[in-house]
Amino acid sequence: MELTAERPTERTAERTAGGATQSAPERPTGRRDTNGMAVASFVLGLLGLLVLNVFLGPVAIVLASIALWRGTARRGRALLGLGLGVADLVVLAVLVSMDNTVSWGLAG
Repeated sequence: MELTAERPTERTAERTAGGATQSAPERPTGRRDTNGMAVASFVLGLLGLLVLNVFLGPVAIVLASIALWRGTARRGRALLGLGLGVADLVVLAVLVSMDNTVSWGLAG
């Protein structure tokens, strides 16, 4: 008797009584990844309203776009991340135009 440790995610085929192979069900990793992207875009967009909006805004927009394109289950969160990413860039544009400089700061 031979004992082998085999995890269900590593199995690619399973033998049946007739000798035919049958493929094992695969994990839906794509959906989980897109849910994480949707949440990350929301968090980065929200954080970008306060600091580093020139970097965090575009990252939030890209993550939200990828999550929506791949069909995330958290569509509302991805849309919020997309809106917040755009808002980050709008806030940056308004503050830069008020100061007439390339950057802005809270100190004045």
